Amino acid sequence: MSHKVYIGIDNGTTGTIAWIRQTTSGIEETPIITEQSYTKAKNIISRIDHVQLRADLRKAIGNASPSECIVVIERPMINPMRFKASISAARSLEATLCVVEDLGLPHMYADSRDWQKKMLPQGCKGDDLKTASRDIGFRLFPHCAGIINKHKDADALLIAEWARREQL
Repeated sequence: MSHKVYIGIDNGTTGTIAWIRQTTSGIEETPIITEQSYTKAKNIISRIDHVQLRADLRKAIGNASPSECIVVIERPMINPMRFKASISAARSLEATLCVVEDLGLPHMYADSRDWQKKMLPQGCKGDDLKTASRDIGFRLFPHCAGIINKHKDADALLIAEWARREQL
């Protein structure tokens, strides 16, 4: 099935949200709020700004109906050895899902390996993944170079482009 709007989400408070429509595409940093942690420790945490995320997704959708869209969310990193990062990823996913579901948007998950295998050069590992993502993002989406350069990768755009090519 072919959709009018493909939305890629590089999950997390340091991620990005991108969209590809028939004639336009764009990318934005995931909107966040920073505040004192919910624990007793003196610690600042980041969380998804759900009000701004809703506005960003509405902008991405444009005039399309929810049934003409597909949201592809990169599966969050959950690793017991990285407890704090895993908790942050799970909290981010939950907030993102609440907004996506509230907007009535169909969604699915993708492992990073799935889209990277199709969109990045064979054999990329570690830091090379971000470099390749950035470089390919520059080539495919030169109008988004500013945010790609600032964020240091084009993962959300490449997720959306992978979904478009795969006709998910």
